[in-house]
Amino acid sequence: MIVIMNPQATMREKSAVIAWAEDNGCTVHLSEGSERAVIGVIGNGRPLLREQAEMMAGVERVVPVLKPFKIASREFRAEDSSFPLGNHTVGGEELIIMAGPCSVESRSQIIETAHAVKEAGAHVLRGGAFKPRSSPYSFQGLGEEGLQYMAEAREQTGLPFVTEVMEPALVPLICEYADILQIGARNMQNYALLHAVGKSQHPVLLKRGMSSTIEEWLMCAEYVLSHGNTRVMMCERGIRTFETYTRNTFDINAIAVAKHLSHLPVIADPSHATGKWEYVAAASKAAIAAGADGLIIEVHPRPEEAMSDGPQSLKPEKFAKLVQEMKAIALAVGRKIEA
Repeated sequence: MIVIMNPQATMREKSAVIAWAEDNGCTVHLSEGSERAVIGVIGNGRPLLREQAEMMAGVERVVPVLKPFKIASREFRAEDSSFPLGNHTVGGEELIIMAGPCSVESRSQIIETAHAVKEAGAHVLRGGAFKPRSSPYSFQGLGEEGLQYMAEAREQTGLPFVTEVMEPALVPLICEYADILQIGARNMQNYALLHAVGKSQHPVLLKRGMSSTIEEWLMCAEYVLSHGNTRVMMCERGIRTFETYTRNTFDINAIAVAKHLSHLPVIADPSHATGKWEYVAAASKAAIAAGADGLIIEVHPRPEEAMSDGPQSLKPEKFAKLVQEMKAIALAVGRKIEA
């Protein structure tokens, strides 16, 4: 349930409510708004007496949260969540563009790409140092060496970077380098990993599982949020269907539904959603029109030589053209893409 405090509630009164909830074995999340404080009380299976909370000093009203995803829901937080990332803000009026190769293949490749995507208008560099692959014989990434190259690219361009983390033991290492931890589609329901990235307090990009419902996706975000880590971005990257002309089916509905159900920012991944560079531009524009707060797009200077996902990667010049086209779509829906 959510305990909404009076605008005049004192810190002592807020602390009393928090102590009452914790004494009853509940987890508490305090959200200080511009006008009033909201205290989220997550139960432990035992019934809580709503009437007791309503009678406490400083309490305006108590609202039950009916959704299974408590902290992620609009019932817990009505306004959109946002947080700073580098010189930009995720979840605000501005759209965030993340771009880069699927995998970090060499120092020269990632640094060349970083400069190209920054010049085109990207705000965040993407690149995989640890790669989960369907085949054990495919390129698995450069590991920490790849992280070092990404860090050097950040130093040269000023772009923060996002990279995937695959297991809990790797979270501390990747936190030393990366600005955003990505949970890939295959690991969306890796609960030990979700706990670990939640505890890290690092920004998290949570990709939707390839066969997961929207509710399952939001429940995984709840794992991260339950540790007080509020810097969570949802990422729609397409789901598995019977269609064979694209890699996945881009669930444009999920963007609108997630924005309706949750206050968390939603990022779209048109590269994995379509699997073919020819369709990335159209899917990107559709995502912005549907309400996405940003995009993550694969860009490679020589896609034909890419060690992974070359067919869905844009060349830098095509990406630069797309960014200019997306600016017009953003303006049409009351958003903007900053340089």
